[in-house]
Amino acid sequence: MASTDRSKKLRVLLIPFFATSHIGPFTDLAVRLVTARPDAVEPTIAVTPANVSVVRSALERHGSAVTSVVSIATYPFPEVAGLPRGVENLSTAGADGWRIDVAATNEALTRPAQEALISGQSPDALITDAHFFWNAGLAEELGVPCVSFSVIGLFSGLAMRFVTAAAANDDSDSAELTLAGFPGAELRFPKSELPDFLIRQGNLDGIDPNKIRQGQRMCHGLAVNAFLGMEQPYRERFLRDGLVKRVYLVGPLSLPQPPAEANAGEASCIGWLDSKPSRSVLYVCFGTFAPVSEEQLEELALGLEASGEPFLWAVRADGWSPPAGWEERVGERGVLVRGWVPQTAILSHPATAAFLTHCGSSSLLEAVAAGVPLLTWPLVFDQFIEERLVTDVLRIGERVWDGPRSVRHEEAMVVPAAAVARAVARFLEPGGAGDAARLRAQELAAEAHAAVAAGGSSYRDLRRLVNDMVEARAAGGEAAAAPQPQ
Repeated sequence: MASTDRSKKLRVLLIPFFATSHIGPFTDLAVRLVTARPDAVEPTIAVTPANVSVVRSALERHGSAVTSVVSIATYPFPEVAGLPRGVENLSTAGADGWRIDVAATNEALTRPAQEALISGQSPDALITDAHFFWNAGLAEELGVPCVSFSVIGLFSGLAMRFVTAAAANDDSDSAELTLAGFPGAELRFPKSELPDFLIRQGNLDGIDPNKIRQGQRMCHGLAVNAFLGMEQPYRERFLRDGLVKRVYLVGPLSLPQPPAEANAGEASCIGWLDSKPSRSVLYVCFGTFAPVSEEQLEELALGLEASGEPFLWAVRADGWSPPAGWEERVGERGVLVRGWVPQTAILSHPATAAFLTHCGSSSLLEAVAAGVPLLTWPLVFDQFIEERLVTDVLRIGERVWDGPRSVRHEEAMVVPAAAVARAVARFLEPGGAGDAARLRAQELAAEAHAAVAAGGSSYRDLRRLVNDMVEARAAGGEAAAAPQPQ
C-alpha cells in the first residue's frame, strides 16, 4: 500500500515500453516532473536490465544536475522463444523486433514481473506505457493513481481509433479507407500503409487494441508528449468521446534544451555544421529501430550524392557500407555518422535546412520545436499516419516518394536514387516548397516554446499532472475515479 503521508514526496514509478523511442521520452518526463516540483516529486524509471544504459544515456543529456535526482529500478525481461538472451530493446532486436512487441503486450509473460516490481516499489503514483494495459488495474488495487503516457500524439492515437472503426464497417474491395468524421480535413489511407492489427479484426501479432484502449480509459488520465497548438481539436475529441478521463499535454519534452555540458563529445558533428552556411544542410535519420534494406540504403546514398546538396546522415545499419568511391565523390559536402547523434542540437543548428525523417513521433516533435521543415519517408507502424499530420494538416513538409508504399517491410518498394535526388533538390531550392514549409514550422516552434515557458499550456498541464497525483494520493485513490474539469 502506498504511503499516505502528505509531507513526503510523491514517489512516481514510470514504466516505459521496451524501445529507445519510448524510454527516452519517459526519462525526459521524469526529469520534467522533478524540475517542475522538486519539493514534491521523486521519480523512478523502471526498465529491464539491458535497457538501463538507455536511461542513463538519456539522463546524461540533461546534465549532471539531474542524474542523481531520477532513480532507476529493474525487473526481469520475459523469456521469449526465438529471442536471444540480452536482447530487450527494439533497437537491438533487428528482424526479431516483432517478438519484442508480442512480449510487451502478452499479459501472461510481462505482467508477473511488473506486478512484483510495483508491489516491491509501493509507489504513490504510476505512469505506464499503453502497452502495459493491466497496470491500470494493478494501480486501482493498490489505491494509487495510474496515468498512461503516450509518446504518440493525439492525432495519431485518434486516427488509429477511426481506422479500426472504418475497417470494421468496410465490406468493399477498396484499396483505401476513408476516416469519415475525423476532426478537420477528411483523411484517406491506402490499406497497404496501415498495420494489420488496426484493419483486421481480432488479436493479431499479440496486440489487442481494445485492451490497450480499455486500460487508458481506466487510468486517472492520459499524458502526451505534445502541446496544445498541435493537438487541440484531437484533445477535445478524446474528452468529448470519453476515451480518457483527463488529458495532460506536457510537451515538447525536448524543451527547454539540455544544458551545454550535455553536448560534450559532439564536437565533430556540430563542428562540421558550424562550417556550413545558414539553412544549407539536409539532416537524414530514420530513428532507432525501423529496418532499411541495404538496397534502399545504397539508392539513398546515390540520391543524396546526386542532389548536390550538403547533408548530415545518421545511419544505423551494422555491416553496411556506401557504394565504392561514394565518400570520395561526396567529400566535405556530406557526413555519414554511425550510431547515436545529438539530434536536438542538430535540428536547432542554424545550418540545418530540413530533416528527412521516418516520421517517428519524437523526431517530428523535435523538428517542430526547432522550426525545421520535413521531408517524409515513413517505414512502419503509425509513421504513415504521423506523415499526414506533417503534410496534410500542419503543412510543414512533403513526401520524398509518391509511388506505391507499404507498412510491411517485405512489401516495401525501393525508392530509386533519382527520386531521392529530385525530392531533396526541389525541397531545398530557394523560394520553393521547403521555404514555405519552414515559415509554418517556425510559427509552430514559437507556439511550442511558449507552451513550455512559465505560464504556458504545457507548463500548466505538467504542474496540473503533479498536483492531481498528489491529491489522488491524499484521497487514497478516490480522485482517480471521476474526471475533473479541464
